[in-house]
Amino acid sequence: MNKHRILLALFLIYFVFAILLNSVGTVILQMIHNYGIDKGAASVLEGFKDLPIAVVSFFVAASLPRFGYKKAMLAALAIVACATLAMPLLPGFATAKLLFLCVGVAFALAKVSVYATVGLVARDRKQHAGITNTLEGFFMVGVLSAYWIFGLFIDSANPRATGWLNVYWLLSALCAATFVLVLATPIDESAAAAPDSRGPAADFVAMLRLFLRPLVCVFVLTAFLYVLVEQALGTWLPTFNNEILKLPTAMSVQVTSIYAGCLAVGRLSAGIVMRRLNWYPVLSFCMLAMGAIVLLALPLARDIAHDPHVGWATAPVAAFLFPLIGLFMAPIYPGINSVMLSSLPRHQHAPMTGLLVIFSALGGTTGSLITGYVFGRFNGHFAFYLTLVPVALMLGSLYLFKRQVDRAPAQALEVVAETA
Repeated sequence: MNKHRILLALFLIYFVFAILLNSVGTVILQMIHNYGIDKGAASVLEGFKDLPIAVVSFFVAASLPRFGYKKAMLAALAIVACATLAMPLLPGFATAKLLFLCVGVAFALAKVSVYATVGLVARDRKQHAGITNTLEGFFMVGVLSAYWIFGLFIDSANPRATGWLNVYWLLSALCAATFVLVLATPIDESAAAAPDSRGPAADFVAMLRLFLRPLVCVFVLTAFLYVLVEQALGTWLPTFNNEILKLPTAMSVQVTSIYAGCLAVGRLSAGIVMRRLNWYPVLSFCMLAMGAIVLLALPLARDIAHDPHVGWATAPVAAFLFPLIGLFMAPIYPGINSVMLSSLPRHQHAPMTGLLVIFSALGGTTGSLITGYVFGRFNGHFAFYLTLVPVALMLGSLYLFKRQVDRAPAQALEVVAETA
């Protein structure tokens, strides 16, 4: 296998899905402006994205080694290429629901396949951690790009304009180009086959049995809480910028790119940090710093007057301070994922990733729905202050996760020979 070509394909897949998945906050804002959808109703787009991820992962993750990771990635890219074409051709809130449903189904196939393929090319735990952090960092580069790409197509002077839908022509072309690259990239999946597989039903039962392990239970709880916070902030930050910080619509979306940029920088650099320091104190510090940022930034977001001439130089301090929470959030998700996956043999990476995707999706939906409800019923300040609750719970679950990891000796990835 050509390792570098495979990694390029994986990074591009993650880049594509990063743009599509994390555009939900921008699309929610545009649906509110274009079609008069209220915040509570608009927040269901997160559910249309995340619930299919959970359902599809639950039923197909264990069987993906049998179906083939490459085939699954190709199917995922084909689905989203078609779905993105529907947005400019059939504009409407119903089409947006269909888009995110397709994105959810496709991402379930893609994420399980991508994570399992990382296990095929990584030599050992350290390299697995490095690739995982880089992969998730590249995902955040896609998120960062999404805010600017969508921002370029949004007309702040006319919030009801639908010209922003033209961005989906570009995204469909990107999906098609990535499809061609994956199709042309050979991947040896022989090491992913379970040695005692008896069929799809047995594979499914084996995935469910993973959940019976205390280590796995604590891991998925930590992942659930993390994604709950990340999606709550990522989804509603554009609306927070627009309504609470009084920024223009396009700028509200573009300022959110600071949050994504911090996540990208944090994850790309986390691989270096995690190779030198123990993962537990690093992640614990990050969670404490997240809480500190919330407590420092939100008081600065009160009583801001509307300024029709506001720009980057005159924007409120909170617009730049609050997104810095992404720097400290960044290492958590890839960190716990790498610790968990590199403790398992390769043939269990797909089912384990399936469980991860399920609970990540449920966490994302829960975070978005709760934040959207509180935002609409009370205010944005209270909605964002509530993120302190899952952060505190996450700190406790991380301690339990460390105890379980210490009790269960890690099984290092088998050493594999690299090919040029």
